[in-house]
Amino acid sequence: MKKQMVVFAASAALAALLTGCVSTQGSAQMNYIGAEAAKNMAATAAQVNKDDAVFTEAALGEKNGTMYYDVEFTAGGTEYTYAIDALTGAVIESGSQQAQGYDPAKPDGAQTGTAGAVDEAQAKQIALEHAGVAESDTAFLLVQPDYEDGTAVYDVEFYVAATNTEYDYEIDAATGAIRSYDYDAENYSGTQTTGGETKTEAEVQAIALAKVPGATANDIRMTLDRDDGKLRYEGKIIYDGMEYEFEIDAYSGAILEWDAESVFD
Repeated sequence: MKKQMVVFAASAALAALLTGCVSTQGSAQMNYIGAEAAKNMAATAAQVNKDDAVFTEAALGEKNGTMYYDVEFTAGGTEYTYAIDALTGAVIESGSQQAQGYDPAKPDGAQTGTAGAVDEAQAKQIALEHAGVAESDTAFLLVQPDYEDGTAVYDVEFYVAATNTEYDYEIDAATGAIRSYDYDAENYSGTQTTGGETKTEAEVQAIALAKVPGATANDIRMTLDRDDGKLRYEGKIIYDGMEYEFEIDAYSGAILEWDAESVFD
């Protein structure tokens, strides 16, 4: 009988412990301010009347262990983006730009709207100009409308045979902004003789930082690695709300891969 009582007590203690864990996790979730409160916080920070704003996004996300609400809205011809701390309501990051296609001479009710303000031809040109590539130099080019987290975008892909490089862009269909992009040298086989001289770390760092105007040595981290017998630098730059990842050939300094996206995506 005594043994049964001990087993029962242990079971009860374990159940209480598990219940406490569940309760703690649940309470943490319930402490989030909620999407509506996040909208209010963002509108207040932008000094915009919430009733005058058209919200397109108010989703919960996580970055580096921090829970936040990604709030996006348009008001008075301006597009706003806010990252609101899910627990405190503090503004973590913010940005704004004039909505493309907005005519200040017209009342807000007479605007044609920004959705679809950029067509496929414009999206293609935005990507090509950013990459510094002429359309005549591409061996393959694809522009495809898509949706990303509820936002209308264009996926632009093209390949340049002369440099054996493939490019991928995501263009906002309403504003023409580049949401993310990456490119990589397919099957790159530049000078890789082990007896040749490699670029110094400082030289490679300068090559990478030149791609991100304003970024400094404090914003970059990289390491030397060997991949398939070839030396290359792999690294990351975090600057002005963007995260850039890259691979650079240690001998020639050629950028083999480059990827850029918002730190909150």
